[in-house]
Amino acid sequence: MVSRRQWLQALASLAAGSAWTQAWAQAKQGARKTGHLVIVGGAEDRVHDRLVLRRFLELSGGPLARILVCTAASGDPEGSWKGYAPVFADMGAQNVQHLSILSSSDANQPAVAEQILAADGIFLTGGDQRRLMERLWETQAARAIHLAFHVQGCTLGGTSAGAAVMSRAMLAIGEATRRPQMDTITLDIGLGLLSNAIVDQHFNERYRLGRLLSALALRKDLLGVGIDEDTALVVERNKAIEVVGSGNVTIVDGRRMRTNSQELQAHDRLEMMDVRLHVLPAGNRYSVAPAAAQDGASPQRTPSAFLETLKLLVEPGPIRG
Repeated sequence: MVSRRQWLQALASLAAGSAWTQAWAQAKQGARKTGHLVIVGGAEDRVHDRLVLRRFLELSGGPLARILVCTAASGDPEGSWKGYAPVFADMGAQNVQHLSILSSSDANQPAVAEQILAADGIFLTGGDQRRLMERLWETQAARAIHLAFHVQGCTLGGTSAGAAVMSRAMLAIGEATRRPQMDTITLDIGLGLLSNAIVDQHFNERYRLGRLLSALALRKDLLGVGIDEDTALVVERNKAIEVVGSGNVTIVDGRRMRTNSQELQAHDRLEMMDVRLHVLPAGNRYSVAPAAAQDGASPQRTPSAFLETLKLLVEPGPIRG
């Protein structure tokens, strides 16, 4: 963990960087582009149709986009990089680089922040979300990721552990309990790009509904987002979401929930009433405003029962350092 003095020294050294200075100038002027989050439930197809990765590349700008693959969550960063590099190349990406961050010291290097701020798309690989946040927490790399997304319109993708860190309240540890229970999960702090939700991945494959409900018993002010494998929740800030891939995204809204969580001991079963659940299959898009009609078809509308939840999902969090 870096000290406040190290943090200020790093900030001062970065101030001279052209990309850093330009990004902060844009932030102060309010000149923001629309960024996208591509939040992947893990085990995305890298061999056949590659729908999730193709959508990430498309949103990043296509074959000429500057793509970074960040392997900081992985226990084998080089192996993870070698697993993704040929896949992106095979899809036509011409500028893909490895963002290697092995420690918080690496994450505070000016060259790393400059690399992030120059990217059109950043993809966070799987591994361990706690390892990823240990390396990024309170570093210039984390600050640069926020500026890249919020100000410059960079597309930020993450799979498995890379998906878990998208939210501010991050699901760090937890048993895949089939029945919601008290104190079976541990929350930590993630990047905070998704401001009103907790993300869980490998969702239906690993029977994690009970785990996500257990997390919401601790934070009933948040939405629960469960993403299946080979599936991505794409978030277009302030506008829309879409589901890409082969599975579902499950949204759990417990903000009106009545629960006995305050009365229970560890591992006691939870009572949870008035919990709303939405299941969104791949291939669907949901907009805050009705989409324009195309080829004589009716404009797409988001059901009113889901609109309030949708607005929370697409609401951006603050730029964090």
